[in-house]
Amino acid sequence: MLEGVMKISQMHVAEIMIPAPKMDLIDIDMDMEDMIAMIIDIGHSRYPVYEKKKENIIGVLMTKDVLKWQRAPEINLKVLLRTAIFVPESKNLTDLLREFKKNRNHMAMVVDEFGRISGLVTFEDLLEEIVGEIQDEFDTDTGEGEIYSLVDKSFRVAGHTDVAKINQAFNIELKTGDEEQFETIGGLIAHVMGHVPQKGEHYDAQGLRFEVMHSKSGVVKWYRVKRISN
Repeated sequence: MLEGVMKISQMHVAEIMIPAPKMDLIDIDMDMEDMIAMIIDIGHSRYPVYEKKKENIIGVLMTKDVLKWQRAPEINLKVLLRTAIFVPESKNLTDLLREFKKNRNHMAMVVDEFGRISGLVTFEDLLEEIVGEIQDEFDTDTGEGEIYSLVDKSFRVAGHTDVAKINQAFNIELKTGDEEQFETIGGLIAHVMGHVPQKGEHYDAQGLRFEVMHSKSGVVKWYRVKRISN
C-alpha cells in the first residue's frame, strides 16, 4: 500500500481513466424499460447521463435512484441526477483522491485540453492503484469460475471459468484447434480471436455466442452466453 501511495503521487488521471469509447452512458431520453435492462446487464452503481449527444454530460445517475423513478414515473429524471464532476487529464491522482474524499464523489468525467470528454475515472480505479484490484460482485474469483442463469434464458459466465466446466454445463466441446491448451474460457477466446475482446465483441462457437459483458484492466470479467440458431 505504501508503494501504491508513492506511485500515485507521480501519476495523472489520464493514466488510469476509462477511455470515452468504453464508457457506459445513459441517454436521458431512454425508455425506462430499456434503461433498467441496461443497468441490470452492466451492473454499475452509477452512470454518466447525456442529452442529445454523448459529449453533453448533464449529470450522474445512481442506480438506486432509478427505483424512485420507477415508482413515480411522472418525475422528471433530471431531478434525480447528481452533479457531474469534471477533471483535467493532467490532474495528479493524489489531488484527485483528496477531492473525492472531500466532496464524497465516486466518479469524475475527464476532459482534455480542449474541454472534450476523453473518459471517466472512478474512486475504485484510484484505490486499486494503491491496494490492488478490488473484488466486487462482478469480480468474483472462485477458482473454477461461475455460471449464472439470467431471466432472458442467457447466462453470465466469468472469464476465468474452466473450459471443462463450460463444456459440461452447455454440453459442448470447445477446442482451440491446435496443440496449445487453455484452461479458462477467457484465455481460449482471446487466443482464437487473436486479441482480448472488448465490450460489445462476441465469439460464436458450437451454437453459443460469448459476448463480452464486463471487462476491466484489459481482462474480460464476464461473458453473456446465449444460444444462437445455426
